[in-house]
Formats: sequence, C-alpha cells, structure tokens
Amino acid sequence: MRVAIIVPTYNEAENLPRLVSALLALPLESRVLVVDDNSPDGTGRVADDLAARQRDRVEVLHRAGKLGLRSAYLEGFRRALTWDVDALAQMDADFSHDPRALPTMVERLGEYDVVLGSRYVRGGSVDVRWPLWRKALSAFGNFYARTILGLPLRDVTTGYRLWRRETLEAMPLERVRANGYVFLVEMIYLAHCLEYRIGEVPIYFADRRWGKSKMSFRIQAEAALRVWQVWWGYRDLRRQGKAARRERLQAE
Repeated sequence: MRVAIIVPTYNEAENLPRLVSALLALPLESRVLVVDDNSPDGTGRVADDLAARQRDRVEVLHRAGKLGLRSAYLEGFRRALTWDVDALAQMDADFSHDPRALPTMVERLGEYDVVLGSRYVRGGSVDVRWPLWRKALSAFGNFYARTILGLPLRDVTTGYRLWRRETLEAMPLERVRANGYVFLVEMIYLAHCLEYRIGEVPIYFADRRWGKSKMSFRIQAEAALRVWQVWWGYRDLRRQGKAARRERLQAE
C-alpha cells in the first residue's frame, strides 16, 4: 500500500529531520508531505533541504503564515491526492505519534475506511510524565465529545490517523469549518455520519522530545465547547442516516 504522510509544522526545526528519517526507514512505500506555516525557526528551510536530498519521497508545501490545523490538512490532502497513493496519514511532527505504529495502522486499513491511533483503547496510553490535570482533561475531553456526538470510539481527538484515499475523496470536505483541535473531532464525526468504517489501534502518546508544546488548557477547553457546533452543523446527515437505517430495517 502506497502511503502519503502529511505533517503540518510550525517551529519544528529540531524534530523534523529525525521524524522524516524515521518515517522513510519504515517498511512502507511512502512519501512525506511537510506543510509548513512559515515557521520563524526555519523549519521550512530544513524541510526544503530534506526534500532536496529525497526528491522522490519528500515534498514541502509552504504557506504564508500560521493559518491553522484545518487548512493545513485540507491543503495537504488536496496536494497528496494528486499523488499515486492508496492512503493518507495524519501525524504530528513532534514524535508524540510514534512512527513505528504506522505499519500496524496500514495493516488494519484493510478492514476499515479510516484507522485511528488511539490512546484510550486497551493497550493505549499517554505519557507517564503528563501532569494529572492534563491526563484528566484529555480523557474528559474525549468522553465529552464522543458522548455528545454519539461516537462509538474511544479516542476522537487523536491526531494520528490513516485514511483510505477513496474515503477522503468521497467526503464533503468543503463542509468542514472547525479549526484547531476540534477539527479532528469534526472530521471523524463527518466520517461517522457518512457511515464509514472506523477502527482504532492502541498507541503510546509520548510528550514531545524537543521543542515547546503548543497544547494548553485554554485550547482544550475551547475545543470542548465547540463540539456543540459540530453536532449542530451535521444535523442533516444525522436525519439522512436515520432515514436510511429505517429503510434498511423495513427492507429486511
């Protein structure tokens, strides 16, 4: 399976060379797309150097500034879908997502339309060095979002994901409006509303090794509040899904 790995970056000059090296060493037929938001620390230049050394396997998409996670991934999806690939992966640049989990996710994609790297299924976990408030907030944020949205999943805020090409091509991505981390919730909720098969594999979510974390209490609290906007925004798909299920039951 040919995989495009999309890595948004902002001030990840320390991490990116190590990450790209680890990804290209995996037993996968893969290409890496770095989406850099004009990082002040020179991440874009570092990415260009990597692309120059690995012309067939690394490409860089430069953007004018810090434009947000939603647009980074949507632009990345559009670019990667022009490649000859079967699947598209999302992952952070800071090694919180272990590249070694990706082959397992690729294997599981044979059964699903999208596979999540999950911290909250059996076998998954978060960094033991996380403070208690961060562990509690992350766990509650997941419980909160999946309860409101009725998602039969354990980790709906994970940023480690692998999509079938045809799944992303069929999704109405123009409807996705959320930015920041609630973008991740909206994407998986949209897939659920469209009745795609969603699987989860356990991962260990490590805190970043180098650089400064971009996560904060404010960001996570804001994401929790915006879950209601996601729920309201897809009420038409919920109605369509219920109607389709009733028709199937009647046909049976």
